[in-house]
Amino acid sequence: MASPELPHCDTPAAVLAFVQSRRAAVQRAELEILQGALAWTAMHPEESVSDGASTGSANGGGGLIFAEIAVPLAGEGTPLVAEFAPMELGAALGVSTDSAKSLIGDALELAHRLKRTWALVQAGEVPAWKARRVAQLTTTLPLAGADYVDRQLAPVIGRIGFAAIGRLVEHARVTFDPEGAEKQRREAADGRRFDVHTEAADFDGTVQVEGTLDLADALDLDAAIRQGAVDLAALGSEEPLDVRRSMAAGELARRQLTLDLMGDAGDGTAAVVKPRQVVIHVHLSHAAISRDEAGIARVEETRSIVSTDQVRDWCSGDAQVVIKPVIDLDAHHHTDAYAVPDRLVEQTRPTQPTCAFPWCERPARRCDTDHVIAHGDGGPTCSCNLAPLCRRHHRAKTHTGWTYERTDQATYLWRSPRGLHLVKSDGTTRLLTAHPPDA
Repeated sequence: MASPELPHCDTPAAVLAFVQSRRAAVQRAELEILQGALAWTAMHPEESVSDGASTGSANGGGGLIFAEIAVPLAGEGTPLVAEFAPMELGAALGVSTDSAKSLIGDALELAHRLKRTWALVQAGEVPAWKARRVAQLTTTLPLAGADYVDRQLAPVIGRIGFAAIGRLVEHARVTFDPEGAEKQRREAADGRRFDVHTEAADFDGTVQVEGTLDLADALDLDAAIRQGAVDLAALGSEEPLDVRRSMAAGELARRQLTLDLMGDAGDGTAAVVKPRQVVIHVHLSHAAISRDEAGIARVEETRSIVSTDQVRDWCSGDAQVVIKPVIDLDAHHHTDAYAVPDRLVEQTRPTQPTCAFPWCERPARRCDTDHVIAHGDGGPTCSCNLAPLCRRHHRAKTHTGWTYERTDQATYLWRSPRGLHLVKSDGTTRLLTAHPPDA
């Protein structure tokens, strides 16, 4: 029975033939995108970068907004590329600047250092995705090491998996870069780590914690948490043991933050100082604040949603809670100065929690506060003319043909140097023009 979406696929053989043809088309398109990335880099070589000096300060971010430079995006021996070139290519492809840099780097690595593999990709004998993964492995090798991998790999790349490819790359590293191989070995030998996954908080306000510790450290940590769980029970906690252990870990952390391990009280012991602050920005609606109903809250640092009951628990006990005035997002504030006052900086963040540049996800609290219309061009320092831009995209907007306008509180219309139009609204980016106008 034929699918209504694919009326010509009315037999199993027809379906298989159809998906094979689509896969072949995808592989051709991936090759052509790599070729396009190479053509793009040829149009943005090191020589295209001006020697412009830094101009002005980065309002809201500190430091200077330096002009464009040429940067390496692949391994030794590949040409440098104008720093801002990946931004417009990424915009055309609908991906972030970092993804576009990765694409260009892989294309350069293949074309300049893995020439045999690149020839196989162009001939349709090796899929682009596999060649790109090889390129990502060889980027840190010296030129001779990459050439060795390319010569050994080209005759067999279609028949071996990535485990064997990885071993070949490591053999090349040991042979052609012994110092780098030894450094990597030392780093890999010590797998100790401790991760607190705050970026993946659950609705109930819990996060996963995992780590690999030295045995002695692990025994001490377990003993401290076990004792903390016992103490909580003695103080009247009726929670299960596992819950008390998790609570004890938090108490252990809070006690640690009260100690100045680098100080000295005069008798050889660590001095006790005022607890350091752990700042969490929680945004609540009026309904959520009411105790009459359950609600949700947004934690700005982790971009997660938690329950208001969890927020109340956080605010209990010895927590120092700072209630800031409600920010009226519709209010219009203005100053004649170039520097952006704190109240205007805070007003921009709830409406646009990330960098206003297309597909950029850097949190607004780590961004500069930019004048959409430059202050030097008459742009006011006011609520309607400010937006968060990360330093990289702030520099691109300052020194290249990228322009944008703010059409409402959370919507920005961007125009690339060659006429691509994009809109970022509520953190979501859309490409408005399928093709830039003719130059």
